[in-house]
Amino acid sequence: MIQQQQEACIAAAKAGAEVLLGYFRKLDPASVSEKSKNDLVSEADRKSEAVVKAELARHFPGYRFLGEETGDSGGEGELRWIVDPLDGTLNFVQGLPHWCISVALWDAQGGLAGCIYDPLRQDLFVAARGQGAFWNGQPMAVSRQPGLDGAFLATGFAWQLGSRFQAYNQALCAVFPRAMGIRRAGSAALDLAHTACGIYDGYFEHGLKQWDMAAGVILVQEAGGLITDWQGGAGWMESGSLVAGNPAVQPELVAAIQP
Repeated sequence: MIQQQQEACIAAAKAGAEVLLGYFRKLDPASVSEKSKNDLVSEADRKSEAVVKAELARHFPGYRFLGEETGDSGGEGELRWIVDPLDGTLNFVQGLPHWCISVALWDAQGGLAGCIYDPLRQDLFVAARGQGAFWNGQPMAVSRQPGLDGAFLATGFAWQLGSRFQAYNQALCAVFPRAMGIRRAGSAALDLAHTACGIYDGYFEHGLKQWDMAAGVILVQEAGGLITDWQGGAGWMESGSLVAGNPAVQPELVAAIQP
């Protein structure tokens, strides 16, 4: 069954990608609006989610669905798709070629299967519980960086952090002198995928939503990495405060960002 569920993730992500590619750098500014200040949504987001949702329902009609644009719907069971139909909306709207589609399936134990697809680079990242993680069909693993000093890191922040930005800024100031480099590219899902495949040694962000993380954490865990919240606990899905990385970097990153 898990193979069919994983294949459904991939099919849905690729269906969403076809929609998005038709809009990229062709988007009518009138189709872009704000959900809240500086939090954009476009016609492309909505149409991608509709196509992804329909594709998943075609394969597994009884599953629940949580999408960034349409919220929670569907069945009453434990199995639930968690979808970001366009992660990196601001990048997309501005024409910056760094965005993706994220599709994950969760059950009562956590992440079951996930897919992150970057159609501009044709990078497909997939994983399933106990089955390992793969990048364009090849097994992938987190980096071998031996610790935080000299690590190549990803991070993210948004205007919506509000008063929480002070805590984020304190963490950044603690990590910055120790890292070889820190990148803020604007797509949490791709940051997690790139951590899972060893491009980044670690990643930290505050204020994420479930659809930002749901597929990426499966990739990291199945690639041999660690995931915790900023306190080193398991509450990241609820709090949206997440630290990911290889087994050497991640604990040191958690320690460094403590208040």
